Amino acid sequence: MNQDLHPQVFEGLERLCAGPSGNAILAAPAFPGIERIAAQFSGNAFEPHRHDTYALGVTLKGVQTFRYRGERRFSLPGQVIVLHPDEEHDGGAGTEDGLQYRMLYLEPSLLLECLEADGVGLPFVDEPVIGDPALAGVLLAALGELDRELDELFVDDFLSRVTGGLLRHARMPRRPLGGIAWRQAQTARDYLEAHASRTVHSLELEAVTGLDRFALSRHFRAAFATSPHRYLLMRRLQQARAMIGAGEGISDVAAATGFADQSHLNRHFKKAYGMTPGQWAALAHNSAPRSRRCGLLGFPKELWSDSMLSFGGSHGYFRPFDSSG
Repeated sequence: MNQDLHPQVFEGLERLCAGPSGNAILAAPAFPGIERIAAQFSGNAFEPHRHDTYALGVTLKGVQTFRYRGERRFSLPGQVIVLHPDEEHDGGAGTEDGLQYRMLYLEPSLLLECLEADGVGLPFVDEPVIGDPALAGVLLAALGELDRELDELFVDDFLSRVTGGLLRHARMPRRPLGGIAWRQAQTARDYLEAHASRTVHSLELEAVTGLDRFALSRHFRAAFATSPHRYLLMRRLQQARAMIGAGEGISDVAAATGFADQSHLNRHFKKAYGMTPGQWAALAHNSAPRSRRCGLLGFPKELWSDSMLSFGGSHGYFRPFDSSG
């Protein structure tokens, strides 16, 4: 495996220029159920935390290391990372040279919609680091131009291909999926999103879905791989993260997103993202537009070579680098 990917992969990231710490995160325009980031770090970046989404990414430069399901893992440039919802992990650079990668956070319900016709549940990939250039190309097709919004037709094809890629690597047998009360689960999800800044009571969800709280919890978890309570909490934290990134004060953000106080927000933010709101604010500040002198993430041209992998074409397949274009 080559040490770095070809610089075409970095297009659109001139503004991710890190400060003295060498750490920065750039968030792309969101699409319903999909979040995308580019990041660069040195040292240990994230403390143990867990998401309510699939985390799918590609290491671009350096060595990416994280503890996952009781083992220390390592990802090299071009390798794919697959982390499952609610699986605790940390993260950082495995060497002193630092780390650059891109990550996509995918709501499980989007995968289940692709699998519903086959009547099977979510795939579980037990190896979190995969050498699969085809799947890496599929992911980088969505992660290649983070300044642009995703197109709905593109996302339809992307989800189909990602689902197929995950199924290829799922070693556990596909589990038959029982009937999910999709309409009620989606109604609950929409209600939680619409009222994310306040406490939502079980009686409210029972009233809008027609299911008792225990049945709703089972169907909701089957559809979205998390509980209604955690789903609501994560939506609040997403709002808080966006507001902090926009420069709003942390105490004001805590009040606006339904947390009791700043310490309450700090505690849950760190559990979800592996860093404090203050650390996130610093990373977002490092990603603000700066002089073009930073170039492509500070990636020196002398490291580019014809033997590196290239991400090319509108559909994002890997191919050997061809300097003729």
